[in-house]
Amino acid sequence: MQSFTSRENFKKTGQQKIKRMNHVILLLSAVAVATAYKNPYYAPGHSAMVHLFEWKWDDIAAECERFLGPKGFGGVQISPPNENLVIWAHNRPWWERYQPISYNLVTRSGNEEQFASMVRRCNNAGVRIYVDAIINHMTGTWGENHGTGGSTADFNNWGYPSVPYGRNDFNWPQCVISGNDYGCCPDRVRNCELSGLKDLNQGSDYVRGRIADYMNKLIDYGVAGFRIDAAKHMWPGDLNAIYGRLHNLNTAHGFPHGARPYIYQEVIDLGGEVIRKEEYSALAAVTEFRYGLELSGVFGGNNQMRWLSNFGPAWGMLPHEDSLTFIDNHDNQRGHGAGGRILTYKQAKEYKGAIAFMLAHPYGQPQLMSSYDFWDTEAGPPMDHHGNIISPSINSDNTCGNGWICEHRWRPIYQMVAFRNVAGNTGVNDWWDNQSNQIAFCRGGNAFIAFNGDSWALNESLQTCLPAGTYCDVISGEKSHHSCTGKTVTVGHDGRAHISISPGDFDMVLAIHVGSESRL
Repeated sequence: MQSFTSRENFKKTGQQKIKRMNHVILLLSAVAVATAYKNPYYAPGHSAMVHLFEWKWDDIAAECERFLGPKGFGGVQISPPNENLVIWAHNRPWWERYQPISYNLVTRSGNEEQFASMVRRCNNAGVRIYVDAIINHMTGTWGENHGTGGSTADFNNWGYPSVPYGRNDFNWPQCVISGNDYGCCPDRVRNCELSGLKDLNQGSDYVRGRIADYMNKLIDYGVAGFRIDAAKHMWPGDLNAIYGRLHNLNTAHGFPHGARPYIYQEVIDLGGEVIRKEEYSALAAVTEFRYGLELSGVFGGNNQMRWLSNFGPAWGMLPHEDSLTFIDNHDNQRGHGAGGRILTYKQAKEYKGAIAFMLAHPYGQPQLMSSYDFWDTEAGPPMDHHGNIISPSINSDNTCGNGWICEHRWRPIYQMVAFRNVAGNTGVNDWWDNQSNQIAFCRGGNAFIAFNGDSWALNESLQTCLPAGTYCDVISGEKSHHSCTGKTVTVGHDGRAHISISPGDFDMVLAIHVGSESRL
């Protein structure tokens, strides 16, 4: 007969095992949930996302059909689609889109019907839509009080009747984040107002419900996911609760059953702050700001390209599956949020080199920026005297006019999207460098790329890993009727080829891949 003590020990041991099992189950559940929000669900053969900043919905739909889909782009990040405050005092600046007054789908980009049409047309073209979701806050306090859909607010009483939100739906006591708070005080960073914007209390079940209702409406229309603006200004637990209320992606738009939205959270973490990106990468993907900063340093001449041989987590960045990567975005190209040292379209040669590396390298989910021209960092998009956005014009050489830059239409950029699609899931192999700023590598046996950031010519016999043949360099030109409009590269039976890039060339990059052969 077992003694009492033995039975108690047995009971305790069993309880400990159950606790350990439950802990393992919770950990596995957390991993499964996080993984669920890290798949962008691109259409087969497509990759890379482009931010068509401040484009109108009808123009995005047309761009999906005529250019993005045929060129193999995976998705579009759109500007916030919900109603925002109209701010004439600053001549309709870009940042008025980040001052929500309601969750109604009416902005300068279009109304709800146009939004739904855009999502449907882009999905049909194989291009997914990702929404910039502003869920941390509402507006600041203004003398102007008129939204893009006609809504008004009672700023002094935190009243937003079109949601509706009232005073009890915001964090109290009211406080405003100061610069020192980022180094010491996570509670203030997450509970106080960012730049005087009225800070919602995502810990409230009611607020969570209104946010989830808004996001679910967009999911039901067929969007594939969300950028979460100002994520580090919200508590991870609150965000997790909101994500848990979201619908699965709409199967009527080609998404598989049970697919969860792709979520990438804006968390600026370059080190030295009390809030860390790893707190959010456990929930969903994160915008990896260090990525663009480091590549801008390399291609801007402040670091050597040879060090890129281990680019990725070894540089202090998140694991591959956690990272949305980019060179510039709408904030940092204007000097905000890790800005000031970021390459943009204004440094075209270096910028195209950095973009080419991002699209050639397998780390992270890359996002491209498509801009309008600006010198005033507050300036809104090209518009008429009534404040209506002027559509981009499309020139005969595929570039844009009417004040739009359209970097995604630059040949070295859209050709590198095709390069990435051909490279697929292969890794980096056969790395070469000259111990300075000339580098080259293969992507499996599918693609090869070389860069010259030195002030002297790159002239080398290099392993391309490609089958023998004559290939078109997709940077200086493209394949046209089985011939090349730019440089040609002849690959021998041993996979080697003579690679030449002069410092005086228009681009510092040469790239070839399976499918760019000049004779099939």
